[in-house]
Amino acid sequence: MVKVSDHYFSSSPTSDLQKGLIKTFLRGKEYTFLTASGLFSYKRIDNGTRLLVESMKIPEKGSMLDLGCGIGVIGIVAACENSNLKVVMSDVNPRAVMIASENVNRMGLRNVKVIKGYLYEPYKGMIFDTIVSNPPVSAGMSRVVKPLVRKAPEHLRKGGSIQLVIQSQKGANMLSNFLEKAFGNYEILSRSGGFRVLFSIKN
Repeated sequence: MVKVSDHYFSSSPTSDLQKGLIKTFLRGKEYTFLTASGLFSYKRIDNGTRLLVESMKIPEKGSMLDLGCGIGVIGIVAACENSNLKVVMSDVNPRAVMIASENVNRMGLRNVKVIKGYLYEPYKGMIFDTIVSNPPVSAGMSRVVKPLVRKAPEHLRKGGSIQLVIQSQKGANMLSNFLEKAFGNYEILSRSGGFRVLFSIKN
């Protein structure tokens, strides 16, 4: 596994643990999420994640992977909206896994599983209907985001999709190229506030 530094994309965070709550509306429903220091955007739902959640295409059935789940916002909203969907959430950061698991339990969700792992390492042989992520750009486009995209087709059924959010001026063109090379297609699902959601289908 790639060794990562001590920030939100860290396999061994050392910062003091301070928990809190975030209350927000997503897709027309109110949510209260447990959060903690040392995790990405731990004081509020960041604008990129919000845009992704509001615009993501949630499968009517099958399974979804929330890759790099943080506190679990993306996967939890999808699981709440569609109880028939099997949602797997994972993060390399054990603190994120702990907090995401607590959020799942607090909301009484039975269709969600939370796993610790780096990118696709826990998912050998597993296939999903969609992979959704706010990728950790600060951890490195070539080192982390590129393999996240390149290996995605191996874990998607035919007709499955990947949905990613990124800042328009900070790597969007590079991410578009990654998707075009891996999938042969991509589209901009939505854009707002300096972010865009990119969408590709496995043909």
